[in-house]
Amino acid sequence: MQTLPINQISSDYQKIVLKPLPYQRPLLMIGHGTRDEQGRQVFMDFVHTYQELDRSRPVIPCFLELTQPNIMEGVEYCVKEGYTDISALPILLFAARHNKFDVTNELDRTRLKYPQLQFHYGRHFGITPSIINLWQNRLAQLDQSEHNPDHISREDTVLLFVGRGSSDPDANGDVYKLARILWEGSGYKTVEICFIGISHPRLEEGFRRALLYQPKRIIVLPYFLFMGALMKKIYTISEEHQEKYPDVNITCLPEMGIQPELLELIREREIETQLGEVKMNCEMCKFRLNALANDDHHHHHDHNNHHNHHHDHNHGHHHHHDNSDPLIDSIAYHERIWQTP
Repeated sequence: MQTLPINQISSDYQKIVLKPLPYQRPLLMIGHGTRDEQGRQVFMDFVHTYQELDRSRPVIPCFLELTQPNIMEGVEYCVKEGYTDISALPILLFAARHNKFDVTNELDRTRLKYPQLQFHYGRHFGITPSIINLWQNRLAQLDQSEHNPDHISREDTVLLFVGRGSSDPDANGDVYKLARILWEGSGYKTVEICFIGISHPRLEEGFRRALLYQPKRIIVLPYFLFMGALMKKIYTISEEHQEKYPDVNITCLPEMGIQPELLELIREREIETQLGEVKMNCEMCKFRLNALANDDHHHHHDHNNHHNHHHDHNHGHHHHHDNSDPLIDSIAYHERIWQTP
């Protein structure tokens, strides 16, 4: 299996000139979290890089789960420094449960301890031209002779787009939309979409479908920000398929990593947050739809001045990660996917 030797920590960020911030408000950059130390360190490096581009206010890294520092610790740092207005950005690709529910609940929890705080909650990365261009440029590199010595055409190549997978149908739909946008006009035979966890079809099924086209080449595109356990799992499964199908060239792209496009996008999201210009699509939010069916649960997406979800602070929400997969069965998946916690 071939992997594209891209430096995930780009030196081009040193040339970035960021737009000025309207306010000198501290910024919480909230990552998902991982038990993989390499993945954790890349996120910390990402936050440090962004801080170094503009040291006019503190930028604080924290994680939703699995590793430290957690969100409460990030907030407590701001309180210790005397801040009461805090911007919070979820460093997440799509608006799924973590973005809509889990992070907001943790911020609500900190307000119970520090009621004087006001959070200005930003939005996820979403589908943006800069990220699409990033992937288009990487795919273009694979056309070069050094990465394609057999000169396999795009017409003989299947693009296998791998998302993380979510328990939120809205986010899964965005994965399909982004993959389609990336494929349009690309010249590849087709694009197959799959997921490495939670959602269906899984990566193994993605390979099965891709191979049905009898391609000479399969390009695996893992739509991930940083290295972690799931990225390593994608590499392992791809290598297994390369051994099983030696006549097919299987190339696996790396995760995005620390790139200028992402750093500039973070600045856009931070400015949106400070100016109260954050807007999200709530029409297909399953939390909102569930709230409409339950008169005693009031769910709002108010992003103009602060994030206001009005969740029950005593919901007893915890994150459990083990080796079991309750949604591995497709029937169970369809039965549970529209349910809310």
